[in-house]
Amino acid sequence: MGEFEVHRVRFFGLVPAGVRCMAYQHRGCRLALARTDGAVEVYNFAANYFMEKAIPGHQTRSVEALCWAAGERLFGAGLCGDITEYDLERLHPAYAVDGFGGPIWSMAANNDGTQLAIGCEDGSVKLFQVVPGGVQFEKNLDRQKGRVLCLSWHPSGTHLAAGSINFIRVLDVRSGRTAQRIMVNYHVPKSKKRECVVWSIAFLSSGTIISSDSFGRVQFWDWERGTLQDSHTVSTSAALSLAVSEEEDSIVVGTSAGATYQFQLLPVKTGGQEKRWVKTKPFQHHTHDVRAVVHTPTALISGGLDAQLVIRPLMEKVQKKSYDAVLRKFTLPHRRLVSCARKARLLLFQFSQHLELWRLGSTNKTGKDGEVLPLSRMPEHLLQLKSKGPEHIYCSCVSPCGSWIAYSTASRFHLYRVQHEGDNISIKKVPGVPKLLLPAYQLQCASDSGRLFIASDRGSVHVVQLLEPGGCKHLHTLRPPAGTREAVYLLASSADGNWLAAVSGDWEAGLCHHCTVPTYSCAVTALAIHPATNNLFISYSDQQVGLFEFSIPEKQYTAWSRSVQNSGLHRLWLERDSPITHIAFNPKNTSQILLHDVYMLCVLDKSLPLPDNNALLVNQSTLKQLSEPARHRQLHAFKICKKFQPLLFADLLDERCLVTVERPAADINAELPPPVQQKKFGT
Repeated sequence: MGEFEVHRVRFFGLVPAGVRCMAYQHRGCRLALARTDGAVEVYNFAANYFMEKAIPGHQTRSVEALCWAAGERLFGAGLCGDITEYDLERLHPAYAVDGFGGPIWSMAANNDGTQLAIGCEDGSVKLFQVVPGGVQFEKNLDRQKGRVLCLSWHPSGTHLAAGSINFIRVLDVRSGRTAQRIMVNYHVPKSKKRECVVWSIAFLSSGTIISSDSFGRVQFWDWERGTLQDSHTVSTSAALSLAVSEEEDSIVVGTSAGATYQFQLLPVKTGGQEKRWVKTKPFQHHTHDVRAVVHTPTALISGGLDAQLVIRPLMEKVQKKSYDAVLRKFTLPHRRLVSCARKARLLLFQFSQHLELWRLGSTNKTGKDGEVLPLSRMPEHLLQLKSKGPEHIYCSCVSPCGSWIAYSTASRFHLYRVQHEGDNISIKKVPGVPKLLLPAYQLQCASDSGRLFIASDRGSVHVVQLLEPGGCKHLHTLRPPAGTREAVYLLASSADGNWLAAVSGDWEAGLCHHCTVPTYSCAVTALAIHPATNNLFISYSDQQVGLFEFSIPEKQYTAWSRSVQNSGLHRLWLERDSPITHIAFNPKNTSQILLHDVYMLCVLDKSLPLPDNNALLVNQSTLKQLSEPARHRQLHAFKICKKFQPLLFADLLDERCLVTVERPAADINAELPPPVQQKKFGT
């Protein structure tokens, strides 16, 4: 593997936004998630839970509710008062329709996906029809006093349950009238009565309404009689969210204390017909409010203000040990937020509305393996580049020489020339940037810093020449021969400047104006072109084949790639639940490939044999203790290091120097507001 001088970077102050709401599409096995900054993400569960789409947020746009309707269409609503449909091909809001009821607190689609109901600040519930290309207002239902915080359709589509402060109402969809009105805290003595907020609600086909409220209760109501059937207090703080399984025999509840609970409908006696809801499983995976939960056929999913997305498998639903049986926690995005200028030893960090440029520190000392060397020059924060306007940044990059910085929002593309004069730095905006470059979803600079590749929609890539002392010229636009509606989300250019690889949202990887790589059934998570051989390396989300190597001149997979696919990889490698997000190469050793995900850094040596399932995969510490002959007998292709976690970025600056960017969970939690105080034993 060799020794590397590692720049261990921990000064990227990224704080991911908390999870606000979620919606699960059962037919496509996809989860849509909205964060508190207005960003929307789509995770594909069939592609090993990969975040396949990301729509950046907006400073003035909050998303309080998400739902899938009419099959593949995703809708959101929030406090701006609009219903928004998201274009999942071009990755931006397609249009917005005013709800005419003030801020929208809740939204739900009926089972057929043909109608949307929204709950508004003014107490009204409004119905909209989902039509091709948009939504149309249908009718107003009975208005109440106070905002409508949650909604749920009866599976038949004939009634709606609406939760607000102190009350639950059942609305007849056909007539628009209130069919039942339930006071949720009528049994509380007057002296102890205080405002009770119904945060979440579910309407079962049996006629039972389940509610969770600010008193920490989960209550079960008979909607026709308006009576309480059962009540469970799960927390001393609020019960904020709940979700029901498709079979309606299990629910999951999230609380403001960070805990989630599962309730199951179980027989009172073995073999008996009478059933009751029983709290069966408590989980504590979050530190802050659990604002959203989802119940899939095989897992409980929760999202919290601590920015974590947690997927907890239901072991009784899992047939064998597989991907579905692994507890997963996602905090960091599956997208690149760090760009490296190797020649200038600079790092560019992307935040939601600004960029930071840092110069790496240096040392004049040498040491032994594992030793921390003192710095002769400290890391330096060179500049902060703020984005104007409310739009969040889509993508950014810095050129290898460190002289160019580019970034894009939904409506603006910015290019800057950076001047380095000793320890001083100046920056100047490049005028006359062609407007046809919008929208930009990914940016990649050529290795000689002479050209900028800009990924756009419909699979197209713009090529821009960077001119001294500070200008640019649009050369041409590369378009896929077959045509696609999806946006390009990954780019890789060759060191000689002759080849450019692009991946669009339909998971098709291709060499621009040359050929298309054979389509695989999973999403591409990373790709890179080898600087010496011009072979294209591709990593897929399912981990099953690990890494493909595609020969660009020969337009086919290499012999090494075919041997990997035929022999398979080590079982522990296949059981990883985090996708490879970056691929790099050792410039002095053409057989070494650097890979990393969130939890490990790996140097893959093609010149060594692949390990079988009986071999120890992570064997670096063991090899150090063996004699030279024994060490050579146990050597294999994978050299794995798990010292750097969680890993946002890793790259080789040269053959002996490596930079890693970490963002520890403790550092993120230190930036979050304090959670609900809980009494701990012994304090």
